[in-house]
Amino acid sequence: QLQFVESGGGLVQPGGSLRLSCVVSGSIEDEEDYYGLGWFRQAPGREPEAVSCTTLDEENTHYAASVKGRFTISRDSAKNTVDLQMNELNPVDTAIYFCTAVDTRLLGRICLLARHPRYDARGQGTQVTVSS
Repeated sequence: QLQFVESGGGLVQPGGSLRLSCVVSGSIEDEEDYYGLGWFRQAPGREPEAVSCTTLDEENTHYAASVKGRFTISRDSAKNTVDLQMNELNPVDTAIYFCTAVDTRLLGRICLLARHPRYDARGQGTQVTVSS
């Protein structure tokens, strides 16, 4: 089973930046299955929203329209981490951010902004608050 531990959240003023990090450990049961890694966020009273995803080799990434151009996802396979650099933050970005496995296509070469149907573990999340 995959396990995730997020860090890096905090309080930041509008226009500021934060870098989130997620340590990924464990493995999937089926070595012939595929998954990517992604960041989601959940604001109070709202459903979780996909923010960004990456394939394990970082060859393919996707972003929600609301964060495109401001957020950048990256993966360090040596450290088993997936980071999210967030720039130009605004109050609507306030949420708990968590990382998890995401679904893929084409034998893992394309990541989707959707949670994996078989590997649904997620971390506790890290709170990001954007406020003046």
